[in-house]
Amino acid sequence: MTDRGTGMEIIVVLGPTASGKTRLAVALAGEFGGEIISADSRQVFRGMDIGSGKDLHEYGRVPYHLIDILDAGAEFSVFDFQRRFLKAAAEVTTRGGFPILCGGSGMYLDAVLRGYRMVEVLRDESLRGQLATKSDEELADELRCLKPEQHNSTDLLDRERTVRAIEIARGEAEGVSRCDPLPRLKASVIGIQWEREALRRRITARLRERLDNGMIEEVEQLHASGIAWERLDYYGLEYRYVGAYLREEMNKNDLFQRLNSAIHNFAKRQGNWFRRMERHGIAINWIDGEGDHLAQAREIIRIKNRVMI
Repeated sequence: MTDRGTGMEIIVVLGPTASGKTRLAVALAGEFGGEIISADSRQVFRGMDIGSGKDLHEYGRVPYHLIDILDAGAEFSVFDFQRRFLKAAAEVTTRGGFPILCGGSGMYLDAVLRGYRMVEVLRDESLRGQLATKSDEELADELRCLKPEQHNSTDLLDRERTVRAIEIARGEAEGVSRCDPLPRLKASVIGIQWEREALRRRITARLRERLDNGMIEEVEQLHASGIAWERLDYYGLEYRYVGAYLREEMNKNDLFQRLNSAIHNFAKRQGNWFRRMERHGIAINWIDGEGDHLAQAREIIRIKNRVMI
């Protein structure tokens, strides 16, 4: 499975949280001499291990990329991810390996598979001066106007993030025509699909395990290292709800019940993202979560690439 001149070949493993993506990606890496590139918006940060579900023990000797590359508290955008993914994938291919993109962050996956045209947008003090006179609601309306398909609702929860999102949206609109073309990809996209109740049980069991194995202490340590509670809120549900528990805004039973419900809802939103990707032309080959993941994925790849396995 090498580049035949029709684009860099990659395997993509996607699915909702707790679906078994990492385990399948590792198994495929073992079969194809692959290296895993994480498509997760939080696993890039050091020290955010349990809450982000890194599960590094599953990798064994399989090389991985875009995990533990930044200190917790730093910024990491879709633009950063796309740029770093393309660099990592090219390096893996040059070494004779096979890039396997694995994750559940829909916007990150979409940015790679549909080739979002993005530009690096620097801070614009003139624009920021204009935006400073606007109310939070006016800023939110402007961002929605610039990006009517905006799905990252966290950009609307903090004024500084909203301003930066507007800055990026305007900069991209002005600069995208000057972008160099992105490398062509030939992707075999495999999605793991579970019956709803089965996935709910998996999510609940995994949350119990994480709470019992140090997730609360992880969030406590991140805050003790200097990361503000408000900042931790933006790193996902686990950090937001555990932070609220540590601030004594809820008891431990409420923490479990509310976080569990929120993760179930997040899994639904992930499913919506994947369906949106399919509507935009991404062919996702779904496998049955109850079946043999590797055998099903192997057959999909064999048929798609006519490879003897």
